Amino acid sequence: MDVIRTKVKIKPDYRRVIAKKFTIDNPEREKRIVERLLGKDEAETQKLLEATFSRFRNRHRDIERIFKNNYNLVKEYVDRKITLEQKLLIGSYFTMEYSVESAALFNPSIVPHPIQNGVAEDELRVVVSFRAVGEGHISSIVFRPGIIQADGDINLEENNCLIEQAQIRTSTLYNRDEFLLSLRETGLEKKARPILDELIDHFSRTELDESLVKYENESQDRDKYRVIDTLNLLASTNYTLAFHPKTELSSRVIFPVSSNEKKGLEDARFVAFDDPDERRRMYFATYTAYNGSAIIPQLIETRDFINFSISSLHGGAAKNKGMAIFPEKVGGRYAMLSRLDNENIYVVFSDNIKNWENPSLIAIPHEDWELIQLGNCGSPIKTDQGWLVLTHGVGPVRSYSLGAMLLDLEDPTKVIGSLKEPLMIPNEKERSGYVPNVLYSCGSLIHNGWLVIPYAMSDSFSSLARVRSEELIDELLKQ
Repeated sequence: MDVIRTKVKIKPDYRRVIAKKFTIDNPEREKRIVERLLGKDEAETQKLLEATFSRFRNRHRDIERIFKNNYNLVKEYVDRKITLEQKLLIGSYFTMEYSVESAALFNPSIVPHPIQNGVAEDELRVVVSFRAVGEGHISSIVFRPGIIQADGDINLEENNCLIEQAQIRTSTLYNRDEFLLSLRETGLEKKARPILDELIDHFSRTELDESLVKYENESQDRDKYRVIDTLNLLASTNYTLAFHPKTELSSRVIFPVSSNEKKGLEDARFVAFDDPDERRRMYFATYTAYNGSAIIPQLIETRDFINFSISSLHGGAAKNKGMAIFPEKVGGRYAMLSRLDNENIYVVFSDNIKNWENPSLIAIPHEDWELIQLGNCGSPIKTDQGWLVLTHGVGPVRSYSLGAMLLDLEDPTKVIGSLKEPLMIPNEKERSGYVPNVLYSCGSLIHNGWLVIPYAMSDSFSSLARVRSEELIDELLKQ
């Protein structure tokens, strides 16, 4: 097989910055800073604020709103009536810029763009997502639109240096059954019943807070604060985001929101999901939320890459890393690849896309280049011959290579072919970086007979490759 590496090199751009809260973690010091700023007279305040606006207004779309929001996070230190200018100045001192891509841009996935207007018949507009890493190794999700041409090559649009975070929607409604699933896994379901029994099937944050206050005042359970903390954590993990519709796709960044993901959103595997009962295509992505010590599997849902719903995954099969959802239901049920034991590949079926139990083992490390561990490189791709799954295997000197296997269309627990040799291994130009000797992908697609593979090089930057899908499948069926 002739795997063609493109000349596209997608490298991190340190100019892409967001403005976020500058946290000092010392209330007394924060209070002293506020007092110093309030000690300035009106003229000094105005002059300093105008100079700050002059330096940063062109780097952010709504710097006034950012300063005002960050002032609101420290306004408890203000014990008098102050002007809007004073508030904005205080907010500016509690704001910092963060370069989301300053360290790396890797582990990409690719899906068809929700809007295909204006492209030629043999072309496909796509969305490529990346794991971006900045200072402190905090991971976020960024996007690049592009067009795949008839020959499988790709043209990516120019990056927009001006980026922004989504707004967290305050109108989020939580699902009572999903909370119960999470509580069951922690062993707190019975203890939390007095709180959840006060709530309807879909409840607001205000309603949850009211029930928590009542429980705190009335309960004598010695674990009550553990229950309260767990429910607050669940609420922070399930949220919705919205970008302004006019914000360019390459300007959107999904940055950590909850304490569960304060160190990052890792390795999002996007898939275009088609349900015959739905009029519009849905996009799902599984990712790993990391808080610095533990990982939690999460789910992203979107139809337009403007509005995103974030929620937790549950069940015995929703563990560890490397979950990837099939692009359609199989036998009337959702299906997912899982690597719950950090070593082998499983297939799981479910009637609820957020709850996964009873995994079936389908592949274990066998070849020399995968003896340490085996995992998927994104969601399965449907072909006439079967479900095509790109895999990654870890071999000697912790080298990551890309492989492939083919699953039965009707019963994807059956492997009907797998490569004995890797499809791709790191070459000399790809093996040096933050994590050496690693090739990795979080999702590919087939267009016009070409399997288009976005892949990362040594956890540093990314590129794309392509191979004839028929050649790959023929090789798989020979094995």
